[in-house]
Amino acid sequence: MINFASEFKIMEYKSFLYDDIKANVQTTRFTTGKGPDELHAIINLIPDLSSFEVQLQHIYDAEKRLLKEDRMENMTLVMKRYFLSDVANQKPCMNPENKCACSFIQQPPLNGTKIGVWLYYIDNAEIHNDNGSIVLEHNGYTHIWNLGMQSTEGGSYGQTRTLLEEYEDKLESMGANIAENCIRTWFFVRDVDFQYTPMVAARRENFEFQGLTKDTHFIASTGICGVPDSTKAIIQFGAYAIKGLKQGQLQHIHGRSHLNPTHEYGVTFERGTTVHYGDRNHVIISGTASINNKGEVMYPGDVIKQTHRMWENVQVLLNEAGADYENVMQLIVYLRDIADFSTVKPMFDEKFPNLPKIFTLAPVCRPQWLIEMECVALTKADYPDFRTF
Repeated sequence: MINFASEFKIMEYKSFLYDDIKANVQTTRFTTGKGPDELHAIINLIPDLSSFEVQLQHIYDAEKRLLKEDRMENMTLVMKRYFLSDVANQKPCMNPENKCACSFIQQPPLNGTKIGVWLYYIDNAEIHNDNGSIVLEHNGYTHIWNLGMQSTEGGSYGQTRTLLEEYEDKLESMGANIAENCIRTWFFVRDVDFQYTPMVAARRENFEFQGLTKDTHFIASTGICGVPDSTKAIIQFGAYAIKGLKQGQLQHIHGRSHLNPTHEYGVTFERGTTVHYGDRNHVIISGTASINNKGEVMYPGDVIKQTHRMWENVQVLLNEAGADYENVMQLIVYLRDIADFSTVKPMFDEKFPNLPKIFTLAPVCRPQWLIEMECVALTKADYPDFRTF
């Protein structure tokens, strides 16, 4: 069950600086007045020389303080992702997270700290844990999050097959499946330059078995370097699915003027996906880099030009979905080279001063790509044939 919020601004940006715990919290709140508020937050710490245990406590304290801010008292934390600098050693120090969907991934924050976090809240949501799946049932929809899934047997090909089969089983137990219900996936790959290709092959084979081909559709996704906490795990998998959508509520975004279909270079994901609700649109943009509509890397070796082309590509995808950067709720920026952070961060701060964002060290799936980003955008809508969110 979700109670509706009162009418406020459609998009509301806030920033909270908690000096004593060296935490900077940026939030974006979305309100339509017909359905529940949604809020994305990213917590970045101010760099210092403190231990991981101290920085972790600062993150926990910042999360608690955020919930005491104005109009946060009824917010339910639905999912979170921790970005860590040394996941194998740091994860055992952290609290178990079983009340929301959660993942822990080694993608070091590039501001010099050991930890950052992305959080997603829904107003007055009632969620429950169903055998590891975080489930929200409301207004005829069932939202299902599965994050942090890992396998420890075999190589990246075998682990990907196992993880997708386990995910299929989880969905099947709830009367769902990948082809009809999965909206978004993440594949975090240890040593992406070496392990990505077998992962792609396993995903393609699984999708073909599920009926997902270039003639049907794929799923919005990010596939990028990320180290799971288990030293035997090569792949960490996460996904989001929805039951209860009507025909026409799902739209795949292509951006053909700037990007090519991914199957043309052997991978199987959608550039983006829009979910239409009666009162809003969820626009989910996959990991996007500096690429053209022939599948070629644009501006090899030049992170500034790659950043501008990446922004242009994302703009095209957003526009195709009836959105723009002013509708974006959060940004995750992945860099291949830590030395590029000092160049790229001021560019983002100037272009997106209010947006919650985090920069992490995470090589992209092609060595020539120096930068990638993903985002979520929300726009107000009025579709009388569809139920509100």
